[in-house]
Amino acid sequence: MNSAYVYIMASRRNGTLYVGVTSDLVKRVYEHREGLVAGFTKRYGVKRLVYYETHDSIRSAIQRESTMKHWSRGWKLALIERDNPEWKDLFPSLA
Repeated sequence: MNSAYVYIMASRRNGTLYVGVTSDLVKRVYEHREGLVAGFTKRYGVKRLVYYETHDSIRSAIQRESTMKHWSRGWKLALIERDNPEWKDLFPSLA
């Protein structure tokens, strides 16, 4: 069984947010941080991993990502604040 991840990246505390899904969290966050992928995160400087959760299947992770993308900004901020109140970059703890 492969793990899948839903994650939230931020440009800074209370800054621009990005919600994504991946089967390789370290690789995907590295790509965002280094600006290797053109798009939203590169354009807005979204480089800090502030939240992630693990799922047993990519299917459940995609469903959760879709749900979270429809949440209000306030709900996303509350989720980050609950698990990472200091908005620390979680990437160093992954690598």
